[in-house]
Amino acid sequence: MADNKKMVEEITSMEQDFAQWYTDVVKKAELASYAGVRGCMIVRPYGTALWENIRNDLDSRFKALGHENVMLPMFIPESLLQREKDHVEGFAPEVAWVTHGGDEPLTERLCVRPTSETLFCEHYADVIHSYRDLPKLYNQWCSVVRWEKTTRPFLRTMEFYWQEGHTMHETAEDAMEETERMLNVYADFCEESLAIPVVKGRKTDKEKFAGAEATYTIEAMMHDGKALQSGTSHYFGDGFCRAFDIKFTDRQNQLQYPHQTSWGMSTRIIGAIIMTHGDDNGLVLPPAVAPVQLVILPIAQHKAGVLEKARELKDRLSAVARVKLDDSDNSAGWKFAEYEMKGVPLRLEIGPRDIENNQCVIVRRDNREKTVVSLDELETKIPELLKAVHDGLYQKALARRESMTYTATTLDDLCAIANEKPGLIKAMWCGDEACELKLKEVAGITSRCMPFEQETVADTCVCCGKPAKTMVVWGKAY
Repeated sequence: MADNKKMVEEITSMEQDFAQWYTDVVKKAELASYAGVRGCMIVRPYGTALWENIRNDLDSRFKALGHENVMLPMFIPESLLQREKDHVEGFAPEVAWVTHGGDEPLTERLCVRPTSETLFCEHYADVIHSYRDLPKLYNQWCSVVRWEKTTRPFLRTMEFYWQEGHTMHETAEDAMEETERMLNVYADFCEESLAIPVVKGRKTDKEKFAGAEATYTIEAMMHDGKALQSGTSHYFGDGFCRAFDIKFTDRQNQLQYPHQTSWGMSTRIIGAIIMTHGDDNGLVLPPAVAPVQLVILPIAQHKAGVLEKARELKDRLSAVARVKLDDSDNSAGWKFAEYEMKGVPLRLEIGPRDIENNQCVIVRRDNREKTVVSLDELETKIPELLKAVHDGLYQKALARRESMTYTATTLDDLCAIANEKPGLIKAMWCGDEACELKLKEVAGITSRCMPFEQETVADTCVCCGKPAKTMVVWGKAY
């Protein structure tokens, strides 16, 4: 091992300090570093590659449904932001303001976009005139700024990256279909590409997006039992359209307001990947988005023929996976630890004896299972093993969520569970916001969603004892 190389540093055990474990993984797996501005991060090449794979996967799903990408300004004039009252009140505490251009004070403050509903509405007012102009299915990939008080890389930063879809529709029914369709896109992406099981449902009025008539969410459970809101889809009705005077001539030649949706997923989903699948050795990445799906490690690479065979395998297998060959002079032990830390799904080891036997050893990151594979079968075996890693990660996460989801029928039961057992709680609710606020006060939990898949776990509200209207999933959350 070269003198200038160090063994991969040990990370804090997640059982000892989950928050420190998370920070250690982000930094030591080289996903991100802290920036000089409070609450901001530098997304390093490995983290950027992970986000690019997420972005490309989602982008292809959006485009398959007819969405188009656009780019809007990052600045919003204060007067424009003020045109939708509920919206501006919801974001006011988190807005960053530009007050000067060079040395000159601005005649009107500019908001650095926390989200872009108002910008899209201003544009839509110019381009929507007839029912023939609808639907408008736009999406934007960008960064936004929210002046957060408490920050953590990926989970909550003052500037973060995301996509925000903003669509306009001829009818309320069309807009509602879009709202639910996009929530399902997020759920399918999480389960098919990220191996993260999610709960789909509607947010309570207290928790819905500012200015929305209805907000839908996918909620994932992290390793420590806390929930993470992983993607949201909002139905706005025609509220923004009335505020911005967006009208179109309908099929009966009458003026109407279109109906609007908005939906988004951000770099916070990288935090979900870390906290759902990671372990005490670092990241465990789902194969579909892993920057490197297979790392080839030549063993005793100084011996004749080893590096040549490793390079030949890299060229061959690049047709079926994203492959990296590490032919550096670091020790095998260092390399094993390094690629475990970085969560590479599969590790291929090949040395002189393997070459003699026309075979190699493949190790899965998720369970460390070793498989001896003939070199002639690799093009078939690698995809099979990548799928096995995905399926293993999903089933493990699902089993954890099911084992850490509890049912409460009384307030005492709910408080006891919330205080003693990390996880999610199913309990009935009367629909009164006062009960929702009381549960936050006495148990430290919030409503995560009213799941689409309803169960009747009791007839009465867990808080007040009045007749229940819906089952809610409650929990502590990031």
